[in-house]
Amino acid sequence: MADHGHHDPGFLGKYVFSNDHKVVGMQYLVTGLLMAIVGGYFAYVFRMQLAWPGMNIPLYGQLDQSAYNGFITMHGLTMIFWVAMPVLLAAFGNFLIPMMIGTDDMAFPTLNMLSYWVFFLSTVFLIASLFGVNEFDRKTGEILSRGPYGGGWTMYPPLSAQADMLGVGGYGAGKLIPHLLSGGNLLITAVALEFISFSMGGINFLVTTINMRADGMGIMDLPICIWMLDLACVDFMFSVGPLIAGAVMLLFDRTLGTGFYDPNRGGDPVLFQHLFWFFGHPEVYVILLPAIGFVSDITATFARKPVFGYKLIVYSGIIASGLSFVVWAHHQFIAGIDPRMASFFSLTTIAISIPFAVIVFAMIATLYKSSIEFTVPMLWALGWMCTFLVGGVTGIYLGSAGFDIYGHDSYFVIAHFHYTLVPSTLFAGMAAIHYWFPKFIGKMFNDTIGKLHFWLTLVFFNLTFFPIFFYGMAGQHRRIYQYTIDNHPSMVQYQPIRQFVTYMLIGLIATQALFFLNMIMSVFGGEKASKNPWKANTLEWVADSPPGHGNFHTYPKVYRGPYEFSVPGRDSDYWPQNEQ
Repeated sequence: MADHGHHDPGFLGKYVFSNDHKVVGMQYLVTGLLMAIVGGYFAYVFRMQLAWPGMNIPLYGQLDQSAYNGFITMHGLTMIFWVAMPVLLAAFGNFLIPMMIGTDDMAFPTLNMLSYWVFFLSTVFLIASLFGVNEFDRKTGEILSRGPYGGGWTMYPPLSAQADMLGVGGYGAGKLIPHLLSGGNLLITAVALEFISFSMGGINFLVTTINMRADGMGIMDLPICIWMLDLACVDFMFSVGPLIAGAVMLLFDRTLGTGFYDPNRGGDPVLFQHLFWFFGHPEVYVILLPAIGFVSDITATFARKPVFGYKLIVYSGIIASGLSFVVWAHHQFIAGIDPRMASFFSLTTIAISIPFAVIVFAMIATLYKSSIEFTVPMLWALGWMCTFLVGGVTGIYLGSAGFDIYGHDSYFVIAHFHYTLVPSTLFAGMAAIHYWFPKFIGKMFNDTIGKLHFWLTLVFFNLTFFPIFFYGMAGQHRRIYQYTIDNHPSMVQYQPIRQFVTYMLIGLIATQALFFLNMIMSVFGGEKASKNPWKANTLEWVADSPPGHGNFHTYPKVYRGPYEFSVPGRDSDYWPQNEQ
């Protein structure tokens, strides 16, 4: 199995245009981590402006209002679509699905490779949109200003649909090219390409799991991690279609002069909100579900106990995935929707918290009376539990239409979704990287640096985002460029908190240098990893570290579930799935 007798594909075939799922996963991971640096830079720049309005920002300069809106927009889009999704879903889906189900590769290896390169092309368009045309002379085609699109990461019309906002002067033949190269058009193209890429990947993940499981592996022998990755794919693929249609209509409004979202021409700007959030809220679970899978597997391994309520967690994940399609309009409580519909979406939003509460309590029950090993992956997993709970609880408040009418578009919302998405991306993502890094790289992380990185991140994260709840409740709006005595006198008193939050954000960003330092040190000089350094049960630990081409020397056969820890009568406290 490890050697299929293939000829040497050369450097390009092995590391660039590779069909190997492990290389494709690494490409997604590296791209996502690099984009995290870009997204973090955007956050640093606009937080500096909020803390010290009008200052000359180190590593940037002065930030005007248009660029501020652009950086806010690009930060949100980058972190969700170009960091969270490629790292949590694409990278680890590629790494883990074939390995954990005991097969040699994805069902469609070439499609898998193509999915990454379409994603890479979307990244090129995203970066290009930073330098898109903002303003040009319609008559001569002369470009007057450049910069990122600044209409918000949700790209709501009518603002986003107004092509005329780009041009000044009369119409002329020179209009077309600068207009097509506007930041908004490039950004819509980038998002469309990214969706195409993940649709390819989602098909591959599902077909691989359904058709290529190891001999003896039933559907209820799958690790929770694989269940959650596949449920995330289902959520994505069933929700993305309406948004693709909405994005095409938006692009037509901008470039062809159609009026899908123009109320003066029979269109409806609220239609885009429905199309966006029908995808946008399931997208939250596309990010959250893989995180739940990682944390479930890691806590079982380091608690040395079977997962409490395996089937309960699986069924809760399925129920949550289904409910994710009937909660979207809680983002639109102030958009003029029928109050009777608002009551329905309040109920479904509160209801969807129930399966997630079941999952979290099952995790806590797994930890109860266990022998916890406080390894670096376990610390990150426990950190996810503690921080995600804050996001979950505050989401129940925002699910109530009465509270949301006050809290909508305030910094309370900012704090809430950062306590939901950052734990899933950063804490669960780091737990997964530290847990599976020895398998896929063949080296161990430095334990001391890893623990220092965790504790500093935990402290700086909470000191960055928890204070935001307070001035969110005070009424601070999320899209204000600066708070001065002239424009928002009631908010000036919170300027010290804004400055404190900015200091903490800089600390949070700087702390991540420890991770990159640890990774580089470990790759080039770390301790060599054994096949199964954590004494875990799932099939990826049967393979060499790192696995060769084809993953396994012989296909493994499965005899039991993935969480048989501390079985009475056994000499060792773990029982791998492939051992009789």
